[in-house]
Amino acid sequence: MKKFEYLHPREQILNIMDRIYSRGMTTTSGGNISILDDDGTIWITPAGVDKGSLTWEDIARVHPDGKIEGRNKPSSEFPFHQAIYEARPDLKAIVHAHPNALVSFSIVRQVPPVRAIPQAYDVCRNVGFAPYALPGSEQLGRNIADSYREGNDSVILENHGVVCGGGDLLEAFSRFETLEFCGQLAINAQRLGGIRELTPAQVELRKQDKHLLPEFDRGPISSSEKARRRHMSDIIKRAYHHQLVSSAEGVVSTRLDDQQFLISPTGVDRNLMEPEDMVLIANGQRERGKLPSRSVKMHETIYRDHPWVGAIMTAQPVCSTAFCLVDKPFATRTIPESYLLLRDVPRLPFGSQYTDEDRVSQTIGRASPVLMIENEAVLSLGSGLLEAYDRIEVAEFTASSLIDAESLGGLVEMGDDAIDELSKAFGLS
Repeated sequence: MKKFEYLHPREQILNIMDRIYSRGMTTTSGGNISILDDDGTIWITPAGVDKGSLTWEDIARVHPDGKIEGRNKPSSEFPFHQAIYEARPDLKAIVHAHPNALVSFSIVRQVPPVRAIPQAYDVCRNVGFAPYALPGSEQLGRNIADSYREGNDSVILENHGVVCGGGDLLEAFSRFETLEFCGQLAINAQRLGGIRELTPAQVELRKQDKHLLPEFDRGPISSSEKARRRHMSDIIKRAYHHQLVSSAEGVVSTRLDDQQFLISPTGVDRNLMEPEDMVLIANGQRERGKLPSRSVKMHETIYRDHPWVGAIMTAQPVCSTAFCLVDKPFATRTIPESYLLLRDVPRLPFGSQYTDEDRVSQTIGRASPVLMIENEAVLSLGSGLLEAYDRIEVAEFTASSLIDAESLGGLVEMGDDAIDELSKAFGLS
């Protein structure tokens, strides 16, 4: 796909609305997106048109003088888009919709906790609240604009939904998606007993510069490496479509040989990640001009200590990550597939991934190929990318079942005899 910033505003809006609709974060009639162009033009989704089948011609153009161009009227909520742009000239794109978790927070008049996951806090640290007003009214626009003037970049609308702004549409969407993720996490964690947030000092731990490795000039790319790059791109996009990673978070890497591996970059939308974006790491150096994931040293350490590992993946699916925020054990002795793929899942305290890579590497391995890092992510190993991905997927299915089991009266795990039988039948050591 062409780089997102080179797409026409109409095409950008279509791309993001498709992602929002396909991920179940809006309905056929709900939500709207706009972009403020350099000349003052506002491009915006239309009123009364199916959000699941928008076309280029459906996007309305509102000129600075108020003239409307196109076959459709702009969204009925155009007034608050205009009010936000007037209140915050630094914002150039707005996303509004009614995703499930954030609607729940709007109904109870609360703002989701965003300091449970450091990456989420980086994206959504300024979240406000706007009192109810009639949808499409000038009063609603004033209420939202007032919250944006206070420095908020995302605003929960009382009994309505959410509005997120950004310097471009990808940033606005990332805030929208991440804030909904925070809401889903909080709800799941509450079902498990409550959420554990990070302190400001803990959040700062993420700001490590270990990924700023020395650079090197690489040579020609072999056919084998090209194939690995394509597989990485396919896997991370697949993970995105299955909501195992978000646009802003999720890492994959794959070993090339004893001295080299490929890892996904930092700061690139996971759904737009292409083979050429992957970063080659060789002998402790990074491919010139590219910035690898902040967790690159952890991946390097695991590859060094575990020659059998061919791929590593970290992800933040909403159910399994909820277990990273609570003290409740992650029970894998529930069905055979869960235990066979995940085994017993250890956990490490937050910060281990940034300050103690050796401890992470010593804790994870053949006998425990999946690890939970508190207030961070689920980490999995595999002999190849598909195995590492499969373990993340199974962990999420397992976590979803465990959360549902809480409302059914609690789970009953398989007994030791059943686990011993599984271990013998499938050669688990």
